[in-house]
Amino acid sequence: MSRLPVFCALLCLTVPGLAEEEKAEAHETPPKPCTTAEYRQFDFWVGDWDVYANDQLAGTNQITRVYNDCVLRENYRSKGGYVGGSWNIYDASTGRWHQTWVDSAGTLLQLDGGLKGKSMVLAGERQTADGAVIDRITFTPLESGHVRQHWELSDDDGKTWRTLFDGEYQRRE
Repeated sequence: MSRLPVFCALLCLTVPGLAEEEKAEAHETPPKPCTTAEYRQFDFWVGDWDVYANDQLAGTNQITRVYNDCVLRENYRSKGGYVGGSWNIYDASTGRWHQTWVDSAGTLLQLDGGLKGKSMVLAGERQTADGAVIDRITFTPLESGHVRQHWELSDDDGKTWRTLFDGEYQRRE
């Protein structure tokens, strides 16, 4: 058994190009995933934020890039102790963004969508005790550098909408 490593070393030295080919393979780095422009469409939301609703501080939110910059991770905390978070990713196979939100109230939202103009619009259907509803959340970058989040709900298959949350994200100092 102790002769096997010596034999392999001699083989690499005697077969032209074999050692160089193995060295080249060892130093090749795979291409970095998630580098196309589509993966950066939601980057305007990345940061540490104070979130205001009705001119009152509603909570704080931290959105970070994780997993080789392929995913946006959200961590929200309200002033009253409510917490929640989401995972957001561009799905190259569908050409759409996906968000999964969960929170301390037991809410699960699974939303899909993409850019409409400058806004990221994500929507999805879920079941409630009263039947099916559609959630639609629109994130819009503002000229001030802030971001508006407008969450709407429809319980009549999208005919009418009511606002559940209308907030403004302001970068934390």
